[in-house]
Amino acid sequence: MAITAAMVKDLRETTGAGMMDAKKALTETNGDMEAAVDWLRTKGLAKAAKKSGRVAAEGLVGVAVRAGRGVAVELNSETDFVAKNADFQQLVREITNVALDAATDVEVLKATHLNGRPVEDVLTDAIARIGENMTLRRMHALEGDTIVSYVHNAAAEGMGKIGVLVALKGDAAKAQEIGKQIAMHIAATNPASLSEADLDPSLVEREKSVLTEQARESGKPEAVIEKMIEGRMKKFFEEVTLLGQKFVINPDVTVAQAAQEAGVEVTGYARVVVGEGIEKKEEDFAAEVAKTRAGA
Repeated sequence: MAITAAMVKDLRETTGAGMMDAKKALTETNGDMEAAVDWLRTKGLAKAAKKSGRVAAEGLVGVAVRAGRGVAVELNSETDFVAKNADFQQLVREITNVALDAATDVEVLKATHLNGRPVEDVLTDAIARIGENMTLRRMHALEGDTIVSYVHNAAAEGMGKIGVLVALKGDAAKAQEIGKQIAMHIAATNPASLSEADLDPSLVEREKSVLTEQARESGKPEAVIEKMIEGRMKKFFEEVTLLGQKFVINPDVTVAQAAQEAGVEVTGYARVVVGEGIEKKEEDFAAEVAKTRAGA
């Protein structure tokens, strides 16, 4: 029986197996879908499907930099225990290097080959081998004259819980020195944007609306209220934009001023935190133990 691409696709979606494994299973079973599923299960290649619905909110962010380009890649796992696993860390390292070499975003990265196979298939095999659901969730790429990276809560070289990239223009040695400090600042303060011009307009409008209502409750004249809003918005921009924030290394100057004093300019940044925005299921530990015993 001829094995079609549609059959392979259906089997992959059903089992979570890799493309070549799905094709081999169908070939071995003469196109019988149920038998192919069983074939994959006996080979341990369909285990990933059972885990695909589990929340993967732990993991690591891998960062890599080379020749004016940097990437930060988030690979999630279900538990922090797996994030400490050498096999998982090697996977993060390899995927991050692939991203640095060839990928522009996470979807391209999933399709890019790692050791002769798409990253997505390599990940599926790792899920079956390690025994936890994993998600290649995000990738950020940054380019500039000089790119500096920083990893907070490092688990191994080039990977940890927070990954930061900073792009700078100017003398490379000075950019490296101040860039590392600015990267640490970004990890600590989580700015909303590089500058006022880069802020999400809806965020600005929402803040302005709240401040306007607060000012009007004071009962002051409209002209005074306008000045109050202007001053409060200025403070807001200073608090949420990277260049406007007080530099954590020296709070007497802003980040923009610190960069200027060093003779460089910050042109961009990326900050990736493991599990950011993922809703984690909280479970009582005693209840979890009881559930485990009940299933024993």
